[in-house]
Amino acid sequence: MAITASMVKELRDKTNAGMMDCKKALIETNGDIEKAIDYLREKGLSQVAKKSGRIAAEGLTTAFISADDKKGVVLEVNSETDFVAKNEEFKNFVQEVAQAVAENDPADMDALKAVVLSGGKNVQDTLTDKIAKIGENMSLRRFGEAKVENGVVVGYIHGGGKISVVVALESEGDKEALSVLGKDLAMQVAAMNPKYISTDDVDADFIAHEREILIAQALNEGKPQNIVEKMVEGRLQKELKEVCLLEQAFVKDSDMTVKKVISETAKKLGKDIKVSKVLRYEVGEGIEKKSENFAEEVSKQMGL
Repeated sequence: MAITASMVKELRDKTNAGMMDCKKALIETNGDIEKAIDYLREKGLSQVAKKSGRIAAEGLTTAFISADDKKGVVLEVNSETDFVAKNEEFKNFVQEVAQAVAENDPADMDALKAVVLSGGKNVQDTLTDKIAKIGENMSLRRFGEAKVENGVVVGYIHGGGKISVVVALESEGDKEALSVLGKDLAMQVAAMNPKYISTDDVDADFIAHEREILIAQALNEGKPQNIVEKMVEGRLQKELKEVCLLEQAFVKDSDMTVKKVISETAKKLGKDIKVSKVLRYEVGEGIEKKSENFAEEVSKQMGL
């Protein structure tokens, strides 16, 4: 199939690989973006790691915690410009919607849009009014909730709303101590962006896929077949430590793992502690804003 400039741009944005490498990968995989990503990783040309897509959209995330610390909400609302994201009226709207999620437990986005806010209008109509007043398109993108029966839910907002996190800790231990631990863990999640809580949560397909990629990498590096398997297993375990919260090095003390920090806190409190849920939203992750002249620029450079 024909490889277009927009396809090259998409692959480049997702992998940070060079344009010519992206074009070759697309040719080799017949234009399949996901296969092209794997191709680049196998060749050691991709910097995609296992991270989310390039951040491009503007807007705001927030974390709202109920008064009894038993429920937490994360919410993302997108806007066209960063200027609007810093608007106090926009910030207040985002916070009010997050509170509405906590108080009404909407099943989905349509249910949330129907919730009536303090001004007497529902969320969707209020948003429509804000769009008309501010003069810029805005959209509710997503929300998530975390709840506990015993324990606490803790929130953390980073960078004025660029990243928001809630962490749910199930425990019968002292709530004040749990809140301190929860705040540290929420900051950890914001900084290190784990995909899973523990290695038990990692699905078999993910492990099989990563093992396949790592084997191809090792073989392409010219490693002997007889040591590839051992090398791959070591690399895979290292990778799992990076993507699993409990296995990560603790950001406030790299000599300890998060699991060890939780274990020591549990020992002090005399109660078990379980991280039951983690939610992390980063503004615009996975969304691409249009770069008006980029495709034209790529076309000229590559003769497409």
